[in-house]
Parts: sequence; C-alpha cells; structure tokens
Amino acid sequence: MKFTYETKKDTRSGFGAGMEYLSQNNPKVVALCADLIGSLKLEAFIKNSPERFFQTGIAEANMIGISAGLAIGGYIPFATTFANFGTGRVYDQIRQSVAYSGKNVKICCSHAGLTLGEDGATHQILEDIGLMKMLPGMVVINPCDYNQTKAATIAIAEYEGPVYLRFGRPVVPVFTPENQKFEIGKAIHLIEGSDVTILATGHLVWEAIQAAEILEEKGIKADVLNIHTIKPLDTAAILASISKTGCVVTAEEHQINGGLGDSVAQFLSQNRPTVQEFVGVNDSFGESGKPADLMEKYGLNAAAIVEKSLKAITRK
Repeated sequence: MKFTYETKKDTRSGFGAGMEYLSQNNPKVVALCADLIGSLKLEAFIKNSPERFFQTGIAEANMIGISAGLAIGGYIPFATTFANFGTGRVYDQIRQSVAYSGKNVKICCSHAGLTLGEDGATHQILEDIGLMKMLPGMVVINPCDYNQTKAATIAIAEYEGPVYLRFGRPVVPVFTPENQKFEIGKAIHLIEGSDVTILATGHLVWEAIQAAEILEEKGIKADVLNIHTIKPLDTAAILASISKTGCVVTAEEHQINGGLGDSVAQFLSQNRPTVQEFVGVNDSFGESGKPADLMEKYGLNAAAIVEKSLKAITRK
C-alpha cells in the first residue's frame, strides 16, 4: 500500500480540533492552560464553552492541582501547556496528586521533541515519555498526524484514568483517515513485510513509511507499525510482527533511554530475544535550529531508519 497526503498540518491543531469537538459534545470536559492558549489551539473551545475554560497563568504546578480537584468534582480536566513544562516542571504534582490516586486528568502537551526547533534545548524535552510511562497507571499516547491527534483527543475523554497526550509544533503530512476511531493501546499495521519490523511513534511514523519505500527499492520488505500508544504497549502486535521478521527497529523523537525502544527491548528480552536497533536521540540534549535540520543532525529521519534496518537485518 502506498501512502500519500494532500496537506500538511501540525498535530497541535489536531488537538485543538478535538477540543472543539469536545466543547460541543462532552459537557464534563474542562480545559486548563498555563498562558499558552494560541500555542495549544484552544480558541474554538473557549469560544464555544468559555465557562469551562480556566486560565491558570504561568503556574503549571497549580494547574495540575486544580485539575486534580476538578476531577474529584466529576469533571474531565484537560491540562495543557508545552511538554517540558507539563511533565518535567510539574512531575511531583503529577505523581502525588494525579497518578498516585488514579485521577481522571488528561495532561496534554505540545511542542515536544527536537521539532520545537529554534527555542532550543531548554524547551526541547526528550525525556517526557520516559517520565510519564514510569508512573503507575499512566497512559502515554504519541499520535502521528493531525487526524490521529484529533481522534486521540476525543478518545481519551472517554477513558477513565490519567493520560499523557503528546503532540508537536511542526506541520507534517496528514495521511491517516479523517474520521478514524482511535483505540488506546492498539497498534496500527501500516505496511506488510517479512524482512524487518519498524515500530515508529509520533513524527517518526511518516519517516518510517518513507524508509519502507526506500527499502522496497532495495528488495527489502519492511513490516511497519504505528505505535501511537506507548503505554499500554500493544505487545501482541509487536510479537506477531517480529515472529515474521526476526529483527526490529524502533523510531522515536525522544531519548533512546526511557522511550518506545526501551519499552520494546524490555518486553522482548523477557518474551522473545530479538535483534534490535534504535532510532532516537542518544543521551544528548538538543540545540537551536530548524526542525528538519535538527532531525537530520540527530538521525531522526527516513535515512536513519533505513540505515538501522539494514544493520538489523545483517545482525539477525
């Protein structure tokens, strides 16, 4: 199957579209924001339901505490800010006030990873998936495009329990179905192959598709899965793919330590030891630069996935 796209959009706008839908269809949903309304695309939600929006200002710890209180009151709070502020800065509050008691709070964060670009290393958090997946009971979701982010935003409102939803700033191809049903914890099989498994998440899913096309020209058939939910991990889908291919490449815009690749390696080591290669940031911070240039420098693109796939095949 060949994947094509007609437009590019940012995944944060997909979140905004999902919130607009929830403003009209789920009266229990409330939105909170730490002084970043425009960046989180909340204008439509606020226009439709101003009484269900809370501007907390640059006080992210308070935002998490208020969200926990709203959850106790029966509401479904969506706490929104940049990913580095919404995870690293407020980790204690999330652990103590949300995760420990399993409160129904949705932590929704934009501007994750290197593709934040010119804002530089202080804002380009590459550790957030690891931080959040370590919290007991926390669901971690990292959708790949506008349509999937919208669908995920709507779906997590129906899920009872804490969720971390991660999305980004750059425009990326929109290639998933417009009115898809998002299933938490259910990987999506994109391309059928038998030589190497590619497990990708977030912005790297499109790069994985491009890598599979390059590999096909070399006579190599890649089995490509969109791992939009990192926790709970769809271990059955991963095991089924690796049973065919015998080797795997994981691809993510995150530190190798603590990310998707880490979760896959842990599962495979206990269930089916498999040759694995990692596409991710290798124990370093980012830097200021254009998103595409940074993704190339740090090896987070189709070319890097191809290179690691060829390496994995030779090792199996």
